[in-house]
Amino acid sequence: MKQERSNWIYYLGLVFVAAIWGANFGVSRKAMETFDPILFAFLRFSISLPFFFLLLYIKEGSIRVPLKAALQLAAIGLVGVTGLEIAVLYSIKYTTLANASLLNVAPWPIFAALLGPLFMKEKVTARLVVGGAAAMAGVCLIILGGAEGFDLSSENMLGNMLALGVSIVGALYNLACIPLMKTYSALRVSTWYIAFGVLFMFPFTLSTWGKVEWTALTSGSYVSIMYNVLICTIFAFLVWNASMFRIGAARANFFRYVVPASAVAAGYFFFSEQVSGWQLGGTVFMMAGLVWISLEKKGSQASFG
Repeated sequence: MKQERSNWIYYLGLVFVAAIWGANFGVSRKAMETFDPILFAFLRFSISLPFFFLLLYIKEGSIRVPLKAALQLAAIGLVGVTGLEIAVLYSIKYTTLANASLLNVAPWPIFAALLGPLFMKEKVTARLVVGGAAAMAGVCLIILGGAEGFDLSSENMLGNMLALGVSIVGALYNLACIPLMKTYSALRVSTWYIAFGVLFMFPFTLSTWGKVEWTALTSGSYVSIMYNVLICTIFAFLVWNASMFRIGAARANFFRYVVPASAVAAGYFFFSEQVSGWQLGGTVFMMAGLVWISLEKKGSQASFG
């Protein structure tokens, strides 16, 4: 019973991080007025990197990883940081925001659950299926209940395919971290795959540095950067990875459905965007599904044997 109660900390951590990521849509929208999107992503991860290494050294006394693990982390960084961040940006560019949000977010947990057996022994239970279906229905209502709706026109096909690819690749990237976190801490794994992601992302920024008027940056620009570095990257990655390892990737990824709900709330509070009754109803449905998943007893949950 005590173990089950302690798991609530990890579920709350997942909700809190997803809410942070959702709110960041509003923060980043302002930053995109000044920075190229890929350059902004690079600044976010590269500035956070010294903090990760410092925390790792203070907490664990070393920063090294063996060559075999380094190669695995390099692949995860290339796919999960460099590739995924760029794919998300271009999916938004080539389709509508509603399409990108729905296809980036909704299928991700489904692919994580389906692909999970390739990486670990994790049970897909009836409670997970029911709660996940309810949460996915809720998030679809949140996204489709907005002003843009869902557009299946051919001009959006490239962006739609990229957005769906983000869900598949993102699920694989999350799952690939789990076996490494059985040997190394979430902090060590996060630090090194971000380091490799920054390295691989740098060439994509070379043409953008000169386009920024660095002397004209406002305090808002610096606040956006530091919010992304300290809250959305350092804090969020550590809490998410630690919680995901404890709860299981299949369950944890369904909590990504909090992201669009938080983004809608950010739009309402910071940009006076309207919130429809469908979106409010979808939020209630989504949260009910997530609560249903989190109430599963320990004996029915993930096994990492």
